[in-house]
Amino acid sequence: MPSLKEVRNRIQSVNSTQQITKAMKLVAASKLRRAQEAITQMRPYAQKLTALLNNLSANTNPDELENVYAEQRPPQRVLLIPITSDRGLCGAFNTNVVRTTQAHIAAHYQQHQQQGTLQLMCIGRKGYDAFRKRGYQVVGEYANLFSDFTFDNARHAAEEAMRMFRDGEVDRVEIVYNEFKNVATQIMRVEQMLPIMPTEPDPEETANVDYLFEPSVEFIVEELIPKSLNIQLYKALLESNAAEHGARMTAMDSATENAGELLKELRLTYNRTRQAAITKEILEIVGGAEALAQGG
Repeated sequence: MPSLKEVRNRIQSVNSTQQITKAMKLVAASKLRRAQEAITQMRPYAQKLTALLNNLSANTNPDELENVYAEQRPPQRVLLIPITSDRGLCGAFNTNVVRTTQAHIAAHYQQHQQQGTLQLMCIGRKGYDAFRKRGYQVVGEYANLFSDFTFDNARHAAEEAMRMFRDGEVDRVEIVYNEFKNVATQIMRVEQMLPIMPTEPDPEETANVDYLFEPSVEFIVEELIPKSLNIQLYKALLESNAAEHGARMTAMDSATENAGELLKELRLTYNRTRQAAITKEILEIVGGAEALAQGG
């Protein structure tokens, strides 16, 4: 049985840990609220931009919409963009991204990995460290993007992926990230970024619409498609950021509850140890009194 001092020190340690986890939960809840507002505001914009491109495709000659980012090539060289966090203590958030990426590679790009034609652009310190340790070919320095998370920083990563595709360094670009559903639930997504996948426009939105393009179709396409790709990656980053704070809030809430349960057990152990010590002292006193009585 541990001594009273050992149990008391353990109680103090767990109590301090519980206070830290409570504080981290409150911080995560505050950040989650802002992140949730950001992704809620971004989703309609991204959806409207996609609908605009679809309507443009449906009301123009396909030959006029030729764009380097829509070029379909055999995927001989592949770039994956796994999005993780810069910090831990968020449950299985980062582990899920790493596992999903590895499973996706094993299912679709195992040969590319063996031939050295698979590259990873890791956004987030945890993914960067994990994949480098596992021997993957990691390109780009985006390990601390979330420490100064802005659209401009996200745009740099998107434009680098676009440049690699445009220059023929890669033939396909895919994003692996956690989509935010609610505080307790994140959904793993594997989303193709490049080449742009053709989509069917909504007949209700494109019916009986006469478009007048100014200054030209080519100019609009050249402006909209890069912006759409930037928004696509930025939206994935916003989703991942909100999901990270939700996962951290859930993990810290669970850790706080576990610390409370452990404190109950430790206090029970402390009381039992203290009771045993008092009982032992009483027995020693009674034994000593009996010895003195017999000796007298």
